[in-house]
Amino acid sequence: MKNRMSKLVAVIAMSAMVMGTLAGCGSTEEVTETAVEQETTEAAPTPAEEAVVEEAPAEEAVADLSGSISMAGSTSMEKLATALSEVFMAKYPGITVTAEFTGSSAGIESLAAGSVDIGNSSRSLKDSEKEAGAVENIVAIDGIAVVVDPENTVAGLSKDQLVGIYKGEIKNWSEVGGTDAPIVVVGREAGSGTRGAFEELLEVEDLCVYANELDSTGAVMAKVASTPGAIGYVSLDVVDETVVAVALDEVAPTEENIKAGSYFLSRPFVMATQGEVSAQSEAVQELFNFLASEEGKELIKSVGLITVD
Repeated sequence: MKNRMSKLVAVIAMSAMVMGTLAGCGSTEEVTETAVEQETTEAAPTPAEEAVVEEAPAEEAVADLSGSISMAGSTSMEKLATALSEVFMAKYPGITVTAEFTGSSAGIESLAAGSVDIGNSSRSLKDSEKEAGAVENIVAIDGIAVVVDPENTVAGLSKDQLVGIYKGEIKNWSEVGGTDAPIVVVGREAGSGTRGAFEELLEVEDLCVYANELDSTGAVMAKVASTPGAIGYVSLDVVDETVVAVALDEVAPTEENIKAGSYFLSRPFVMATQGEVSAQSEAVQELFNFLASEEGKELIKSVGLITVD
């Protein structure tokens, strides 16, 4: 009897242990499943987070761009090209941008020869240049200002008077309402985009009589500022207090007047590529994307130029 009771107690005790173990296992599984569910819920990204994750590779790809971009051409575009180079390299440290200022025609020639990625031209491309593969990408609009020395009393000229002065038909300021003083006609060198645009707009190609033909915008400014009776033409964005910009046909050379089309001496700033922009390197394509962005447009305005749109 005593042995039977001992066996019964042992069986009951063992059953209790087995049930306890099973209950413990069930509880552990429930806790584990709950923890997994919580981790899954916490790890699930929101739609905004998913968008960031999806966009990250593209942004990283742009940030990781590397390479070089070479430009050559218009001296009138020096201010824009220099500012663009500095800002773009700061934004994309892996890209090096270099610019040389050799004149519009020389820049397009360098582009055709394959020695630069971009040819800067402060005039529209010629048909012969386009036929050679150059694509005209207008990035800004520049006004050409006619400037005189600070002591000149003539505040404005008509188109006909300006043509007469540059053709050598009008030689004294008294003939256009000024004082009795000889007119010193200053211009740019042959091949200059500014000269090409100026003469084309006035229809005086190969007819101008220059006293001085200078090889840069800065040189023209300095010459006119320091020479009594001098007259010259420069980009609107470089005009400062050292010279006086005269009105033409009673219209002042301002951004508003150029956009309105009432000021006749204006021209495009072209960054030409050999073939379409889409066929260029990633670095070059990104440079044009930047120029078309709001940040790029602000840069164009900051150097005194007019945006295309």
